[in-house]
Amino acid sequence: MTGRLHVHGFNPTRLLPMLELSQALIESPNLAPRQPISAIRREGSVTCLTTLFWGLTPPWLNVLDHAPHCARAESLESRSMFREAFHARRCLIPVTGVYIWKSRPRAKQPFLVTEVGRAPLLLAGIWCRYHTSLTQFNDSTALITVPANAWLSRLTDRLPAIIAPEQAASWLDPVTPVEEVAALLTPAPLELLGAFPVSTRVNNPAYQSSDCAYPVGSMLRWASTQEL
Repeated sequence: MTGRLHVHGFNPTRLLPMLELSQALIESPNLAPRQPISAIRREGSVTCLTTLFWGLTPPWLNVLDHAPHCARAESLESRSMFREAFHARRCLIPVTGVYIWKSRPRAKQPFLVTEVGRAPLLLAGIWCRYHTSLTQFNDSTALITVPANAWLSRLTDRLPAIIAPEQAASWLDPVTPVEEVAALLTPAPLELLGAFPVSTRVNNPAYQSSDCAYPVGSMLRWASTQEL
């Protein structure tokens, strides 16, 4: 399950030229759940960047630690806390990478998963509006996860779903048929993503130095000539 994000050094309009920026992108080399996060969503006829709380907090939630920061694509229709948001309140989380942890005999090794050319990515999310005093934020979000593709499954079983920029308008539009947006929630193409090991300093969510994302080994990436 994805628990940390890397967000640094890009303008979201690179991905979505129609995006209206009324605030700055929240950047962090080690962004953890239960923190503010920048998200892209439709507000009326405008596509804008806004700040959400990372952890879905429906109105009935009483314990903030129970707010899920991820939602499995397979459970979006079956779980009531996800269904309404999936149908009408979808968003995108712009990032430059996703941290994962691979189990090793003595400890887990963190990896940063990125686009192979280190370009930014748009992660699929849902959001909800709530009326409690759990946090200072009025709206909250959860990432949608799907099975990792056949190449990255050797490192992790699941990753956030990635929405291509050309599919963003359909994903964000609440009138898009749910069958159409559900079809976008698939494992990433083999050639899109790579992963490289990083320092275990990223294990501490309070550690916010840029060296969280420094490679300590080569990028692992799929090549069309290799076997899975």
